[in-house]
Amino acid sequence: MPDEPEEAPRLDVPVGMFEDIEDLKAKVAHLTSILETLTAGSGEPDEASAADTEKMAGGEGAAAAAEEEDEAQYPPFILLLDPPAYDDELRALIEWVEGVLVPGYLGEPSADARWCHLWFEHTVAIARLHAAWLAWQELTDPASCGYTGPSVWHRDHLDPLLRELRGSSGPFAGCTKGEHQVDHRMPGLVPSAWRIAES
Repeated sequence: MPDEPEEAPRLDVPVGMFEDIEDLKAKVAHLTSILETLTAGSGEPDEASAADTEKMAGGEGAAAAAEEEDEAQYPPFILLLDPPAYDDELRALIEWVEGVLVPGYLGEPSADARWCHLWFEHTVAIARLHAAWLAWQELTDPASCGYTGPSVWHRDHLDPLLRELRGSSGPFAGCTKGEHQVDHRMPGLVPSAWRIAES
């Protein structure tokens, strides 16, 4: 009796599985190259290799590197910055507010929805807008928050921001069309026993 052909291979393997296998192959190749780099040479790891090994092992070097990465990746709150870092962050904030927020979300200002064209001279507005911008940067990145991030940003950040900024008791309360008052919410100088009068 002639040999019967073997059973045909199954072709219904999910397409995503091939991508997963290729990803795993790439990771294995990368880890293999790191291992070869660490073990190459005289057999004695040099200082750089020791630092790499420590990072891979999760030692203090890894913690310090992670801390530095966090500091570099996430800018601090704008009111905590000193010049020139403050000026750079304010410039970037102005670009976002004038390029995204104003044209996309702010209609015509009115008594019920105030806006000041010199908003960057209001410290409270800068603080609130910067906080919303930081949240926007994080929540519009699908890699970090999935596809629901923009909805969360609108609900938890934008809507409360606009209510606070544009309300009748917000930082723009003294600003009307064509007029700008930055000191309308700032208290005057309070006499203090600690202040020495200038003679």
